[in-house]
Amino acid sequence: MRKMIDLNSDMGESFGAYRYGADQDIVEFISSANIACGWHAGDAVVMDQSTKLCRTHQVAMGAHPGFPDLLGFGRRNMNCSAAEIRAYLIYQIGALQAFAHSQGIELSHVKPHGNLYNMAGQDLKMALAIAEGVKAVNPKLILVGLAGSQLCRAGYQTGLQVAEEVFADRGYRADGSLVPRGEPGAMIETLQEAVSRIVHLVETGEMIANDGSILKLEAHTVCLHGDTPGAAAYAKAIRQMLTEKGITIAPMAEVIRQ
Repeated sequence: MRKMIDLNSDMGESFGAYRYGADQDIVEFISSANIACGWHAGDAVVMDQSTKLCRTHQVAMGAHPGFPDLLGFGRRNMNCSAAEIRAYLIYQIGALQAFAHSQGIELSHVKPHGNLYNMAGQDLKMALAIAEGVKAVNPKLILVGLAGSQLCRAGYQTGLQVAEEVFADRGYRADGSLVPRGEPGAMIETLQEAVSRIVHLVETGEMIANDGSILKLEAHTVCLHGDTPGAAAYAKAIRQMLTEKGITIAPMAEVIRQ
């Protein structure tokens, strides 16, 4: 049984006049935040505000780079070369790193967003391009990937620290991949089910796939989506239940060292 786990959330995804997510409400219940870098969402002002929010709440801050796909929120597949993917990562991490340094803090990790994350989870060549982009900026950054995926494999292969991630509010296929958004069973609809499956995973290392099969997963960090309806209540309940079970909530850098 794991005695320590990180709770992360994707944040900073508002931009311009558009407000998205429940950053102010959810930040007090998480230990790591993934901040959008302006390509799938976010902008310079929001990145600055998100950095200050993380510093105020002493939450570890990481970059959340995506495809250059603002209209599709980074959830559309793009056919990019390995050189392009590597450059996309360097560009976006570098932008957020500048905001972090302006507030006297260091980035902790990098978690790709949306379909960049999903595609790299199954495509080792793309995953290696991501890992190489991360390493080029700072080899001490942690790469976050779907537990058991090619993205995690690429991180280990490149010599990075890796945080293997699971999702409280997403359905799983028998092969360990997430059920694509828009398909039946993609989203876990009730708070009780989300809480119980994450507690079970942390205690046993097992996740139940949508077909009833049992997945054995290594989990360092749990993603709590800030755009899920009732996100703050959902995050609070998961944190409270894990704490009651004697499980410490800590930033992923501490979790992967245990």
